[in-house]
Amino acid sequence: MQEVEIRIAPEDYEDQKLLSGDLAKAARIAPSKLKEYRILRRSLDARFRPPVYLVRALVTEGDPLPDIPKELENLPDVSGAQPVYIIGAGPAGYFAALECIKEGLRPVIIERGKDVQTRRKDLRAIQQDGIVNPHSNYCFGEGGAGTYSDGKLYTRSGKRGNIDRVLRILVECGANPEILVDAHPHIGSNKLPGIIATMRIAIEAHGGKVMFNSFVTGFSFHGTSPRRISGIEINGTDRIEADHVILATGHSARDIFQLLLDNHVLIEPKPFALGVRIEHSQNFVDLCQYGIAPRGPHLPAASYALNAQAENRGVFSFCMCPGGLIVPAATSPGEIVINGMSLSRRDSPYANSGVVTAVELEDMIPYKDAGDLMGVALQREVEQRMFSVGDGTQAAPAQRLTDFLAKKNSTDVPPSSYIPGLFAAPVHELLPSWIYNRLAYGIRGFDHKMNGYIDADAVVVATESRTSSPVRVPRHSTSGMHVEVVGLFPCGEGAGYAGGILSAAMDGQFVARAVKQYIQST
Repeated sequence: MQEVEIRIAPEDYEDQKLLSGDLAKAARIAPSKLKEYRILRRSLDARFRPPVYLVRALVTEGDPLPDIPKELENLPDVSGAQPVYIIGAGPAGYFAALECIKEGLRPVIIERGKDVQTRRKDLRAIQQDGIVNPHSNYCFGEGGAGTYSDGKLYTRSGKRGNIDRVLRILVECGANPEILVDAHPHIGSNKLPGIIATMRIAIEAHGGKVMFNSFVTGFSFHGTSPRRISGIEINGTDRIEADHVILATGHSARDIFQLLLDNHVLIEPKPFALGVRIEHSQNFVDLCQYGIAPRGPHLPAASYALNAQAENRGVFSFCMCPGGLIVPAATSPGEIVINGMSLSRRDSPYANSGVVTAVELEDMIPYKDAGDLMGVALQREVEQRMFSVGDGTQAAPAQRLTDFLAKKNSTDVPPSSYIPGLFAAPVHELLPSWIYNRLAYGIRGFDHKMNGYIDADAVVVATESRTSSPVRVPRHSTSGMHVEVVGLFPCGEGAGYAGGILSAAMDGQFVARAVKQYIQST
């Protein structure tokens, strides 16, 4: 049994005979003696023309390969176990719930939105009619903001937990097993709803509970030094006694941030990023990255990752969606917020990416009157300004990229994947000047790294403002518990401890184990 590495053309990778033959050759064994192989990692190297896959595999000519561990087998029935209340049914909340079950605790998930299937009606309403349901939208509802997204599954936060465990759970719930080996795996927004529903079924089958349409409107506490959480109010009327609460609400739960402040629960402003989303044709991106367009059936839609520095702040591409769509991500009426998503095949003729600049605490000083919510105040001001120049729907202000850089009004905008529609507007004037200046400088730097990036048919769409939470709910690094409130465990993106599906899932697992340790110690 040995590990080998090969380079192979994408079309040859699809041919099992050619692939196994190359692996046998790399292992220096006859193809007829190759008993079994398992791909461990696959990445596309576009430095070659044409591009090739770099493949690492485990091969054997003798003993069978070990089985891949199963994460959801042999979970206990926790129907009568100690309850743990989890606010939010996103990746942090659901993975925390599964980890609670593994640890012998009963998760009770409180979700303000709807189940993943029912939620689709509200997504159609925002796309087609411009109607924003503040409890059910692209950010809120079962699965959180990640459910109707590209479903990217890569992170630089490997120290947070066991990435492979998270990926294996997703595969057991229906994701393509290729996510276990791809260097930049993704699931696709058409696949994620079924995976999320399967995860919920597993939680409930082992004694957990999921409560939809349950909006948290209050908290109760007892004691003074320290204070302890003792209850949760739902929908303004129902009260649940709860002394172990995981707060996993997501990065856009502004009303929860306000509720924490109203209850004198310490929160802090934190840096985030804000900007626009830029859309090119996918053919253009393929040509830049692969040197060919159209790319052919064996190559995936090409992506890019670009960064620059402007005024001592990072300017970078964010959540790049090859073969993707731009979607409306507002969580309240009267605001324009956009995000990107892709289907599993990434077969849209468009490619879009957030292009944002870092917003540090000193950048928020003009909003200091909002106190710990000064980042929220900045987000809200920009989002509402973009809405105010429109027609009252979710149509988004847009500008040709060349005009954006020239500070020139566009007479029209190119075709786009954004279903609610675009209208020409001076985005360069609508953004805060310091945001615009950094973006413009950074984008010119992008063009040096990706020749032709500044294209007249590329379109700038506003606003990409929900990159991460502008608030942190502070917790102890080892116990996972809030620094001042006993029994409250901040978790995931909304608490400021994650930045995507994988990191949120791992943080959920970490916090669930922390709850178990706390219960055992008391």
